[in-house]
Amino acid sequence: MADALSLSAILGVPLWLLILAVIWSLVWKALALWKSARRNSPVWFIALLVINTFGILEILYLFLFSKIKLPKVKEKEKSKKKR
Repeated sequence: MADALSLSAILGVPLWLLILAVIWSLVWKALALWKSARRNSPVWFIALLVINTFGILEILYLFLFSKIKLPKVKEKEKSKKKR
């Protein structure tokens, strides 16, 4: 807790605001990671896991990018195209 207090003092931000910011970011990150895993989107999962944007990328993914439906190609159509 002493480290959090000193970080809070260094940043000039109240400790409660720092804790709120961490919780905010973790909630959005968890939701976006869960949804990207359920949609089987490994590229998004890794990007969301590595890039830390204070929830902005996670919010964009949840409300914008995860709504986009990409056309899926069935295995039979793939084999027909190869012939």
